[in-house]
Amino acid sequence: MFRGRSKHNLDEKGRLAIPARFKEVLEKKEDNCLVLTNQHNCLWAFARDEWRVIEERAAELSLFDSAINAYRRYFISGAQECPIKQGRITIPPDLREIGGLRKEVVLVGELKLFEIWDKEEWEKEFRRTMAKFPEVSQSLSELGI
Repeated sequence: MFRGRSKHNLDEKGRLAIPARFKEVLEKKEDNCLVLTNQHNCLWAFARDEWRVIEERAAELSLFDSAINAYRRYFISGAQECPIKQGRITIPPDLREIGGLRKEVVLVGELKLFEIWDKEEWEKEFRRTMAKFPEVSQSLSELGI
């Protein structure tokens, strides 16, 4: 599972070093590639086996539902495989632009995936999340978490 947060820098070509603990997750899966896609204000990074599950489920959804079509057009169509070379991935320019990524980024472990945030946007999001956490905690306790 992808856990923890870490700060990194993108170079001018969009290369990003992957933390050792995240590489270990991929090594256990015998995978040297991530699938990145756009998400609201950040990018999501998946191991290929986790991404395949999403694709398989999306392929079974209705072709005639506008919400599902919007999901496929935005989230599914944004997916790009990014091979890990020398411990780094290169984030394609269009995904960097959609994710608002500049030089400083934060990687945020989310168990089956990790997020890639522009550092300034992450700090804003983290403050919003921190403020909502007491309310969210109550909802989670009702789910047994």
